[in-house]
Amino acid sequence: MALERRTLGVVVLGFAFMLIFTSFQTQGNMQQVVIDSIQKDDPSFTGSGYVSLAVVYAVFATTNWVAPSCLTILGPKLTMVAGALTYTLFIASFLWPHTWLLYLVSVVVGLGAALIWTGQGNYLTLMSDDVTITRNSGIFWSMLQCSMVFGNIFVFVKFRGQEVISADTRFVVFISLTAVSVAGTLVLLLLPKPGSQSGRSDATSSPAKELMKSFKLFVTKDMLLLSVTFFYTGLELSFFSGVYSACLSFTQRFPDPKMLVGLSGISIGVGEILAGATFGIFGSKTIKFGRDPIVLLGFLIHMVCFYLIFLNLPKDSPLGDTYGPSKFSDGQPIVWIALLCSFLLGFGDACFNTQVYSLLGSVYSDNSGPAFAVFKFVQSFSAACCFFYSTSISLHWHLGILVVFCVVGTLTFCVVEWNAYRKAVVKSAGPEGHDDEGEVDQRPS
Repeated sequence: MALERRTLGVVVLGFAFMLIFTSFQTQGNMQQVVIDSIQKDDPSFTGSGYVSLAVVYAVFATTNWVAPSCLTILGPKLTMVAGALTYTLFIASFLWPHTWLLYLVSVVVGLGAALIWTGQGNYLTLMSDDVTITRNSGIFWSMLQCSMVFGNIFVFVKFRGQEVISADTRFVVFISLTAVSVAGTLVLLLLPKPGSQSGRSDATSSPAKELMKSFKLFVTKDMLLLSVTFFYTGLELSFFSGVYSACLSFTQRFPDPKMLVGLSGISIGVGEILAGATFGIFGSKTIKFGRDPIVLLGFLIHMVCFYLIFLNLPKDSPLGDTYGPSKFSDGQPIVWIALLCSFLLGFGDACFNTQVYSLLGSVYSDNSGPAFAVFKFVQSFSAACCFFYSTSISLHWHLGILVVFCVVGTLTFCVVEWNAYRKAVVKSAGPEGHDDEGEVDQRPS
């Protein structure tokens, strides 16, 4: 019954995040496109979607250091609820578009993001054990990424055939997204309280001590290596969640560029869900072979994806409307390749993130609050960097940066995974190098 209760908690958590991020990820996916339309209606509005998201992730990165301290005071459920309220405020602000308000709520939701994700990592760890952490990470991730499908179907229907997104359409979209975010916040209140588990108590101390634990954990060898992987996940997160959709929307050689924003989001979501569900359903089987094969799969998928994007989209597509040619012989970008790349971006992202969650929840099970805070600090810092430089660099520079960090981040993850495996073998082995059941482990290191 305890296992069923914990599984139920993971499902409720995934459902709540699915609702909240149906609003936020849909909004982030179309933010630069919507702001471009607002500016055409109201030239006094000078806000930038890229800068807004950069502010969100910069504040997210900074406040991640204090989020574990808040966790010790509020506990994971109330910490997540407090964070979720800021997401609702951020989305509702687009009902009254003002430049000053855009940047103010960007700061607020950055703080809320640190709270909700630190609470989520802690709660997921407490509701799992070493056997179920990979499965539960997959279940949570696939449910979360359903948000990309549902929200973007709505956007596809509302934006189809519109060269400029009208004020009436924007109002309907954002009032609907606000209501969905409120519903997700209410679902968080239904989360069952995590029970105590042997070896996974993640006991918390005073807020000051939690802050010091986060700093000390950050400078350990394994966490510094993992930070390269975290940095890559932030770069590709910002690329697929904000930059790539803008590239499609600004490429005027497509038959209906605005329509592609919704279809791209749906394709990303399908990739995320398929990968997350696969690793969730087969989590107990894939963990026998380690996490590194799945991350290597994500690496290969992303490298193929980046090459196809390089061929298909003009280099100036992140910066505004363009009629620039693709690398194909006729210069025409191909819609199905654009949507295939969206799918590959989502699938590869899930390969990396589900295994990062699994590794942190397993290796740092007694220190999950600070561990997930460090993860989100590095990830959000790199996302902020990406959104800041997105205002001025071409698509080819984006892809070059992604390729470099994809290669290095994959290598550092594998090193840490192999180190964790060797430590686990040593811990479980008897004096003659056998495991507790008298069998020699055959997995190569």
